Amino acid sequence: MRGKEFREYCLKRKIGEKDIERAIRAVHEFEEHLEMNGKTFESAAVEDVKEYLSLLMSQGKNSADRLLALARYSSVVKKNDFYIYFASILGARNVMPTLSDRIATMAGEETRRRVFEGIELPPLGSSPEKYPAITKQVMERLEEALSPEMCRKVLAGNMHKIPVENLNKHRQRFLELNSIDEFLKDLHREVVAELEELMAEGKLFYEQEITPQVLKFVKDNQEVLSGVRRGDRIYMTKFPYAPKDYLNETDIKMKRYYACHCPLARESILKGGPNISPTWCYCSGGYEKLLFDVIFDEEVEVEVLESALGGDPRCRFAVKIPESKLN
Repeated sequence: MRGKEFREYCLKRKIGEKDIERAIRAVHEFEEHLEMNGKTFESAAVEDVKEYLSLLMSQGKNSADRLLALARYSSVVKKNDFYIYFASILGARNVMPTLSDRIATMAGEETRRRVFEGIELPPLGSSPEKYPAITKQVMERLEEALSPEMCRKVLAGNMHKIPVENLNKHRQRFLELNSIDEFLKDLHREVVAELEELMAEGKLFYEQEITPQVLKFVKDNQEVLSGVRRGDRIYMTKFPYAPKDYLNETDIKMKRYYACHCPLARESILKGGPNISPTWCYCSGGYEKLLFDVIFDEEVEVEVLESALGGDPRCRFAVKIPESKLN
């Protein structure tokens, strides 16, 4: 185990000493399990991760802290396929509880009960394949309980609870430039520079591997990871979940699968079902519009124009600029 490097990583993230020791212990236990099967952290495959997670679930040891420790260590040692898998598992956990709270706040406790009564999430560590059936059921109940407009509003929130203070630097930059168009161009230049740096260091951009082809894809389209204003709308094309595979794929179903970010729904594309309402993609719309909620200092409207769940080969959104910010 590269313990010193991992400890330094944890210290930089201001993780407490006791939590660091628990994290190191969690990695050691995984490595010991792999050694018993004649493998190492470096030689093991994602299937070995799945088998270990099944063991943890059977033993009641599938805590979020343990999985997070394994994810972080995977990132440190650049075991990217492990990190991507752990991120997909951990990323699935907060959306449904957040949605439940938004329904209660915006439509009342009775509506929350109608939508979520009897709904149970799979144990933490479960394969992403376990989630689409639950997502389909929640969406069917939600669309039955609420009007289409209200359903979209409820979904288009900050479902991943991203700290808005992380985006304040963008608001400051927008205020300095005093121009939507210049801000979007500046944001695009900034993200391209970040991707160039990550590619040179062999690091991921969130869960995405950056290759020269991926970098060119972003460079050539300002809608990706930024936006382009036309009239009173800002148009955005979602950066694919697996951009390297996406750009090399020609089969439409697989292209949709590589485009989709949602850990609660994307496996339904690969498996050909269950069919989840594309209205679910307003959850992704909420993620895309959050930046503009912050820079405009008011909540904005978002529209899903294209989505992988809806049968399109990409996900694309439009944010409506508030009238007060058009001049």
